[in-house]
Amino acid sequence: MSDDKTAVEVPGMSTEGTLLALMGIEITEAAPERVVATMPVKGNVQPYGLLHGGASCVLAESLGSIGSALHAATYGKVAVGVDINATHHRAVREGVVTGVATPVYLGRTTTSYEVVITDERDKRVCTARITCQLIQAPPGA
Repeated sequence: MSDDKTAVEVPGMSTEGTLLALMGIEITEAAPERVVATMPVKGNVQPYGLLHGGASCVLAESLGSIGSALHAATYGKVAVGVDINATHHRAVREGVVTGVATPVYLGRTTTSYEVVITDERDKRVCTARITCQLIQAPPGA
């Protein structure tokens, strides 16, 4: 793992005009075995000024979906999310959170990833699990 925190390009993926761009999510590492990204807390809060649980879910689903898509490509398939769950452990008011997705299962028809989101003190903020179905790529995809 590199300590370089600069954004990486994911083959076949553009973040322009996406929810990732709107939320300030930056992918710093991307492979089927591990996907890492950062997200600012500012702009992604609920009315009490705390990191919104939905923002954590967006980060988790994005990372699990990217890892699944990279894995699916080896079979000529695409990944679509079918399930996500998240447990929110602690509040965050400022700074940046980091999400790390690692596979629980990489199959030919489904994938599951665990996503751990931590704050700048490396304290666990959220634990999520996302499952994707791998389907045949539509024509032109």
